[in-house]
Amino acid sequence: MGGLFGVMAKENCVLDLFFGVDYHSHLGTVKGGMATIGNQGFNRVIHSIQNSPFRTKFEDDLDDMAGNSGIGCISDSDSQPLVVKSHLGDYAVCCVGKINNVDALTKEAFNGNGVHLLEGSRGQVNSTELIATLIDQCGSFVEGIRRVHELVEGSMTLLILTRDGIFASRDKLGRTPLIIGQKDGAMCASSESFAYFTLGYHTVRELGPGEIVRLSPDGAEQLLSPREKMRMCSFLWVYYGYPSSVYEGVNVENMRYRCGACLAKQDGPMPLDAVAGVPDSGTAHAIGYANAADVRFARPFIKYTPTWPRSFTPKHQNQRDLIARMKLIPVEELIRDRELLFIDDSIVRGTQLRETVEFLYDNGAKTVHIRPACPPLIYGCRYLNFSRATSEMELFTRRTIMELEGNCREDTVQKYAGEESAEYEAMVESMRKKQNFSSLRFLKLKDMLGAIRVSPCKLCTYCWNGKK
Repeated sequence: MGGLFGVMAKENCVLDLFFGVDYHSHLGTVKGGMATIGNQGFNRVIHSIQNSPFRTKFEDDLDDMAGNSGIGCISDSDSQPLVVKSHLGDYAVCCVGKINNVDALTKEAFNGNGVHLLEGSRGQVNSTELIATLIDQCGSFVEGIRRVHELVEGSMTLLILTRDGIFASRDKLGRTPLIIGQKDGAMCASSESFAYFTLGYHTVRELGPGEIVRLSPDGAEQLLSPREKMRMCSFLWVYYGYPSSVYEGVNVENMRYRCGACLAKQDGPMPLDAVAGVPDSGTAHAIGYANAADVRFARPFIKYTPTWPRSFTPKHQNQRDLIARMKLIPVEELIRDRELLFIDDSIVRGTQLRETVEFLYDNGAKTVHIRPACPPLIYGCRYLNFSRATSEMELFTRRTIMELEGNCREDTVQKYAGEESAEYEAMVESMRKKQNFSSLRFLKLKDMLGAIRVSPCKLCTYCWNGKK
């Protein structure tokens, strides 16, 4: 997915920028970058964070990055921020989102005189460079950002660092958050609300869909009002958001407790020795379940993070599966001869969860019940880079539907998205048998939306029901 952080201050802002970006490390595993403006102009540093945390890669760069303003990002794809020279002036830009119509927008950019884009690996262009090119073809930053929102099919939240301030804009449908913080002599813009609390900032407000503001050390000037329509990603609360984050006034950790309680209500009384979460994102959901069901919460296996601090780092699925398996250390006394229920945030491909269940049975578990904290993921996300999947057929649900039906036409898939349908029940049962779960029940969509406590019309549910 990725995360953004920017700061405008009356004093040197580099440490605030460094720690603010670092607190977004859970949102990406590929690239990290920072850019500042000092007396000598722009200074930019980008490093790969695939095998080392952001902090360890950037500590040695801090002495060279003096400045009172800066932006940075954690990215799951492109190298950014980029520093750009244009008729609008020199600036740095970074963004979070997904562009589905890259080819069309590249052609649109080439309609301008003398435009070129650098080609990256596998013939792809850098999405951030493409966004900058579209902005540069307009007469102002506000006009350019508005043009980006109109043309991009997908989503795009961005920060632009100039000598006159930081332009901050949330995606036109608000799919990802962008929050403004303030302390004496400084303002910040952040994807995550918790990222600036320990730096002394307090929350001013969240930007609305498509809203544009310009930050100075003294405040945030609104340059374009927010749009009415919102489709914020529901999965941020279920999985991607950090537990202490707050989006639209709703805390992630508390929302996950409510999800777990809803799952317990769906199940009713069950003969269980313990409820556990698949670490780490399933833990809060499991606490909510255990509290509501009055069943012991336990940790039958522990995630060993000192030597494997990051998840999903390798490019290849078999390597990611191996690392995930090596992280899990069993507590045999909590597993052998026990009836266990595990809650995971979701089931995507199903590979790692199947191996986790086999691991539990190998260590003597009597039963292993599985409860994902959201409905079955049936559609690949069109709006955010939530996974490395290149095809919807990588989804466990899609492969199951293909085996049951022989096709994955839209009318066929929609039958399986209906939670009360016979097709849905057949899909869930087939998934259970393949994974060797004692039982499998997904959280119902209405219960998940109820746990978020934001008006359903403001939430995106595309990956569960295909509704845009």
